Amino acid sequence: MTSDSSNHSLDPEGLLQHINGPEDVKKLTVPQLSELAEEVRAVLIHSLSETGGHLGPNLGVVELTIALHYVFDSPEDHFLFDVSHQGYVHKLLTGRAKEIHTIRQYEGLNGFLLRTESKHDCYGAGHAGTALSAALGMAAARDLKKGSNHVVAVAGDAAFTCGPTLEALNNIESTTKKLIVVLNDNEWSIDKNVGAIAKYFNALQTHSMYSSVRQRTADLVEKFAGSGARKFAHKLERGAKNLIFPNVLFEKFGLRYYGPINGHDVELLVNTFEYLKEQEEPVVLHIITEKGRGYQPALDKPGKFHGLGPYKVEDGSTAGTATPTYSEIFGRSITDFAKKDPNLVAITAAMPGGTKLDTFKNELPERYYDTGIAEEHAALFASGLATQGIKPFLAVYSTFMQRAFDMIVHDIALQNLPVRLCMDRGGLSGDDGPTHHGLFDIGYLRHIPGIIHMQAKDEAEFVDMLWTMANYNDGPTAIRYPRGQGPGQMKQGAPQILEIGKAEVISEGSDVTLIGLGDLFEMAERVKVELETKGFSVGLINPRWIKPLDLDAITQAAQNSTVICTFEDHVLKNGFGASIIEALHDSSIRTPVERIGWPDEFVEHGKPHVLRAKHGLTAEAALEKILSHL
Repeated sequence: MTSDSSNHSLDPEGLLQHINGPEDVKKLTVPQLSELAEEVRAVLIHSLSETGGHLGPNLGVVELTIALHYVFDSPEDHFLFDVSHQGYVHKLLTGRAKEIHTIRQYEGLNGFLLRTESKHDCYGAGHAGTALSAALGMAAARDLKKGSNHVVAVAGDAAFTCGPTLEALNNIESTTKKLIVVLNDNEWSIDKNVGAIAKYFNALQTHSMYSSVRQRTADLVEKFAGSGARKFAHKLERGAKNLIFPNVLFEKFGLRYYGPINGHDVELLVNTFEYLKEQEEPVVLHIITEKGRGYQPALDKPGKFHGLGPYKVEDGSTAGTATPTYSEIFGRSITDFAKKDPNLVAITAAMPGGTKLDTFKNELPERYYDTGIAEEHAALFASGLATQGIKPFLAVYSTFMQRAFDMIVHDIALQNLPVRLCMDRGGLSGDDGPTHHGLFDIGYLRHIPGIIHMQAKDEAEFVDMLWTMANYNDGPTAIRYPRGQGPGQMKQGAPQILEIGKAEVISEGSDVTLIGLGDLFEMAERVKVELETKGFSVGLINPRWIKPLDLDAITQAAQNSTVICTFEDHVLKNGFGASIIEALHDSSIRTPVERIGWPDEFVEHGKPHVLRAKHGLTAEAALEKILSHL
């Protein structure tokens, strides 16, 4: 199968070509399910080589997803995939196989499950730890309505480091008598799992005595799947676990535990689900899978193949970049700073690769902390460190920092602790779509008293801002920076401490003043050139500081100009431009302010240039707005 054919058509002689919904999966024989699994893997490997996507996680759940659709009846039965980045196989089996080449492309399939995309997507997601709570809500609703359908929550072992998952576990026994939880255990989230729970799962699956007993139990279930096997299986499983692990996690929460079993044995999965669907109690099935199964490059580098752009099928290689990304500059810079400052530490929430803190981890492991998928804990942990004179840099994607909002307000800002919040992917996140766009952090931070928030126009200024944060100990600071590369203005020489609240005034103008924040400063520069060719006097400001604003520079510009235009990679509601309007209003200045930014809606997925053109984040749109005043 060639890359091109896999992207635009399915193998006409294959099974997947004839799968238009779960009912077609059920027509297959059990041996054919294994054939289907291999075909699904081939389609994923070749198709995603063109579009990019979450290859590794999906290769790991092929047999599981096939077995679910073979045994249960979607959409009457509900499948919830935690995060849902591993939902591509589910999409292939629910009538979307012919569209797989459009995944993560503008107006194509979303890279996560989406309720508006298919009736089989019963719950949308994009962040970890949501599946169990939502599934429990669906099960409770079914019970209230006297229904009989099944609810199955599929969560990776990494999701069990997440607070909401543990909170849901605490409520299952008292809420419903019928729920199936699948623990997909592959020892990875985006990076290698960390913490006590991850160690517990690993010990459970590798203990030789328990492994032997588990296999005997699985064989019985597979062979009999009847009432006699049920009773004996319960006794055998319970006895083995109580002998080896007196405090087994799940049964303490009131869930009957089964496993671990081989998550790539589709026949065993089918027989086990047939058995579990008859149980009138909450159950958890622990399956062992390989992230990236069936594709050696993904097995060799599971972190890289968790989610990536286009790659070569032959060896999994990807195109390199000529200049480092903001994330890479961040990781390198604070590692260098920490080598000079023994009190500087780095914290992330399960994303050393994404935030590029793996540089810090490799060179200064004793001062690197990974909390797992637990942003709330990470923020509180950073607060505790800060009370003791340690300088914590907490690196989390902007979209995930939302989860720690209460801690930022109540624990960090209220106590005026010098925690440094570093929000990667501040702005549009392109192909990942609305669950991952970092378009809200200005709005959820700028109203918090005492916090300092900033964004650099280029890489050199970014390093200076990080250095300023490292040397500021009078309260909390935050920095947002975009995904990918900047304009290529690398830092030369030693970093400098910037004056907080002082903007960079590039030029003054009597007709219009352009204020370009961060990565949209380049757009403001282009607009300046266009306006000057038309004979207008144009001022240009690099604001640097979202909070505190440089009120002197802004009010002076407004008094001298006919119109102000702001540019931001953020929603306009409660964004940077809104803060300019507020500042001028409070100063009784009535200069009109035009704003370039994202609309009051959840922005879809697609290439940034396509989405910017659609939603008016262009130099042309800015010119049109400005010229209406001149």
